[in-house]
Amino acid sequence: MPLLVADALEKTYAEGATPVAALRGVSLTLEPGDFVALTGPSGCGKSTLLHLCGAMDRPTGGRLSIEGRDIGRLDDDALTRLRRDRIGFVFQFFNLLPTLTLADNIALPCLLAGMPERDATARATALATRVGLTARLDHYPQQVSGGEAQRAAIARALVHEPALVIADEPTGNLDSANGATVLALLGELNRDLGVTLLLATHAADVAAAAHRTLRMRDGRVDAA
Repeated sequence: MPLLVADALEKTYAEGATPVAALRGVSLTLEPGDFVALTGPSGCGKSTLLHLCGAMDRPTGGRLSIEGRDIGRLDDDALTRLRRDRIGFVFQFFNLLPTLTLADNIALPCLLAGMPERDATARATALATRVGLTARLDHYPQQVSGGEAQRAAIARALVHEPALVIADEPTGNLDSANGATVLALLGELNRDLGVTLLLATHAADVAAAAHRTLRMRDGRVDAA
């Protein structure tokens, strides 16, 4: 069964005098273990599509299902549980909590899901080791480099073993060396752990690392 199926998705923002159509009939299927890159100019709808696929927003038209669940039929509590349990997020600016150490930031999704602290800490430590952060776990986000912060954000996105990871410009705030390291790490985790990645990027080298690329323009998928 496909992990995610988007069928003729539409998203219109009605704020202001003139409605803005951000998505115009976008269809997409993700299979377990896929690594798909969304490319296209700013304002083409990439982030809007990510938000919908990450169950952070609802479409105004079309249908979206994740693991067979139609998100249009889920109430807000069910959507929250879906995001918490089955989806991980990686953002351009890391979004780590500054008052928590890297260890606590990474463990947070497991704690929010009700996992015992000992188990959450053990899982966070094991994943931090995998992404090369063993020596930095007691540091705070402001005490580490951008590349280390993004590796912590990736570990946080994966620690609760989600089916899908949404990554919005994950290398966009990094220099070329750290960007290459983070990209290689995402590819390794996709290959070794089987996590499905849906990633938005402006960078051709990042898109080239994906299994397939969807180019967006004016709220539509231009080519697959």
